[in-house]
Formats: sequence, C-alpha cells, structure tokens
Amino acid sequence: MILNSRARTCCGSCSRSFPPGKLLLALDRTNWQHGQADLNLLVLGVVVSGVTIPLVWEALPHGGNSDSAARMRLVARLLKHLPARRWKALVADREFIGQAWFTFLRQRRIPRCIRLRENTRLDDDFVRDAFQFLERGQVRGLFERAWVYGGLMQVVATLSPEGERVIVASDLSIPATLEVYRQRWTIECTFSALKSRGLGLEETHMVKAARIERLFGLLTLALVWMVRVGTWRAETRPIPIKKHGRQAVGVAQYGWDLLADALRWSASALQAFLSLLTIPFPAPGAAGTRVVRY
Repeated sequence: MILNSRARTCCGSCSRSFPPGKLLLALDRTNWQHGQADLNLLVLGVVVSGVTIPLVWEALPHGGNSDSAARMRLVARLLKHLPARRWKALVADREFIGQAWFTFLRQRRIPRCIRLRENTRLDDDFVRDAFQFLERGQVRGLFERAWVYGGLMQVVATLSPEGERVIVASDLSIPATLEVYRQRWTIECTFSALKSRGLGLEETHMVKAARIERLFGLLTLALVWMVRVGTWRAETRPIPIKKHGRQAVGVAQYGWDLLADALRWSASALQAFLSLLTIPFPAPGAAGTRVVRY
C-alpha cells in the first residue's frame, strides 16, 4: 500500500485489499480549527467492514462546504485507479448536490445515491411536499422517476429513528436506495476513528495544506491496518452488540487493541497482522460488517 508523491491518494497496491465485485464509495468532509485556521478535508473512499477507507482526499483552502469543482477533481483522480464499472454507487449527504455535479457523475456512469435538501425542486414542486405524511418505519418512493438536477432519478423517503425526514435521490431501485444510503454513516465512523476517538488527527499543530494531506495519508495507512485486523478478529469473535443495537466498539478500535498488544509484546503476532494486509477484505454483507445508522 503506497501514498502518491503528493500524499493525496491511497490507491495503488491498496486495490489488492478491495473485496471482489462492485464497490460502494462514500464522499464527505471533515473539518476542525487550530487557532484561527479552518482545516477542512474533502475525502472519498471505499466502504468496507463498516467503515470507509479513504482513497483520495484534498485539503480545501476554506472552511465550510465544498464546491462542485473540488468534488469533480476528487472523483476524476480516483477514476484513474478504479474504473466506473466497479462503482456500485457513490453515496453522499445533502451538502453534495447541484446540477453540474449530478451531470458529471451521470456522464461518467457512476450510480448516485445522494440525500436531497427538503427545498430541492422536483419539476415545479419542493421535494418535501411529496412526502408530507411519513410515519416512522415507513418507506415511500415516487411512482415514477423525477427530474432531479438535470436528470431522471428515483426519489425515496423515510423517517430516521430520530424522526427526521430523509429524502434520497438515486439511480438504484427503491429498496436498494435506502439500504445503500444507510452506509453513508461509515464515513462518519472513519472520521471518528481518525480524530478524537482514535488517532487524534485534529491534535496536530500543522496548518499548511500539503502537510495536512500528508499526515492524513499516514493516518489512513494506520487505519487500514487497524480495520483489517479488527475485521479478521470479528470473523471468529464478533463484536458484542449493545441493547440499542449498535456495536460495543468500532471495528478499528477492535483491531487496535490487538495491534497495541502485539507492538508491545509479540513480534510474531505483529508479523502475522502485517500479512493480513495482503488478504482482501470480506465482501459486503459478510460476517463482521454491520451498519445501523442513516
């Protein structure tokens, strides 16, 4: 597994760790502040084992939302390593909308699964008006595909466990749309593991974009190792599930516990854990993978 010369890509030999078949990609930002500096990373990665492994990223020169040009650059860079025929879909939250962006993905034949804002226009109406009377647990879709940001898409809605309306536009079937969108949460798990609940990304005093990107790449390599070991451990000793239905610990932490012991006490175990990096992650839906949030 290698980083590119500008430390903004973790592809190359990383592709050997991908499970076979089509892959789900997730896009999001993570941001924090150091003094007066806004540090803001746009990240695109592959969903495996209940987390998103970052593959390409870019430090944005500003705080707040990304623009379509930055998203397009990220996708274009990844397409050089992972052709569109291997993309099951690109899943993203409601920040990542807009006609130019949606058209870019459609033209490259990348299936989209992206949450809409409630004031998004469907033809001449707001999308919220089509789903006014949802109940918890109910899933509703429009009878036919609607015109969304320059193209026809499936539009599906439900209520989250917190009672928030979730409206998603996709190129997938109605049942598949929400099943895929739920896995957007994996990139939030990744940011948690890389930041305050794990590797402490935001504790750095670096503020220059190139250095932040390089540091993010190094932490991504550590994350891949943690997740690979955690996935292997969960195959024989599943992570306990709490009463609320969520895992007691994340898969990255589950792997880190073993790695920390091996680094201290066992060179042979450490070598065995290194060898896991040559074995692909299990296919989606296999034991040890679990996503339960929107």
